[in-house]
Amino acid sequence: MRTLIQNLPDPLPLDPLPLAATWLRQAWDEQVQPNPNAMVLATAGEAGRLSARVVLCKEIVPDPGYLLFYTNYESRKGRELAANPRAAAVFHWDDLHRQLRVEGQVVHSPASESDDYFASRSWRSRLGAWASRQTEPVGSRQALLAQLKEAAARFGLPDPLTAPDDDEEPDFHLPRPPHWGGCRLWIDAVELWVEGEHRLHDRARWTRELAAGPDGTFRRGPWHHARLQP
Repeated sequence: MRTLIQNLPDPLPLDPLPLAATWLRQAWDEQVQPNPNAMVLATAGEAGRLSARVVLCKEIVPDPGYLLFYTNYESRKGRELAANPRAAAVFHWDDLHRQLRVEGQVVHSPASESDDYFASRSWRSRLGAWASRQTEPVGSRQALLAQLKEAAARFGLPDPLTAPDDDEEPDFHLPRPPHWGGCRLWIDAVELWVEGEHRLHDRARWTRELAAGPDGTFRRGPWHHARLQP
């Protein structure tokens, strides 16, 4: 059964992240679209030139307050985040009539977290992370497939293009590439939006201050919120 449209709570919650995580979980549980955890991630380079793309959010962690995605650190977004470690992301769930926007500071995930997630991926996906130099030009599709075969040979794996799809994933050991891993977007701004009749949408924004702490963590100030006109 689809979730009914509901307005935002009144009064607004002091912390928006538990509700944001609930929205993501509901979209996933109800499979409202093929990739319910898809979000548009926007970054900017040193010159301020913006770029955006769709990535998959793996989790919203309300406490301490970040969302998690994975990427190639040498891709365009990876390079832009290295130069300007702020990002904005937006989820839009049409069937649920909801939108979630977040902004914040981005840091690399701990290596152990990235290792664990990488090991959970299929062996072909892990191999692809080694074979693809994300965002770099390639001469042809065949050249890209040749890189994939070369990576397989380097690790002593079967040809990924002809190997059978087994019911059980083969236990091939593939270490995580040093250029691939998780990113934690530490959230300092949240906007929740619910579609309303006659375009009288229900909308609210929360902000807080973050101060860099040890080991990629942040000290968090209190949330401040306001209900916004649509």
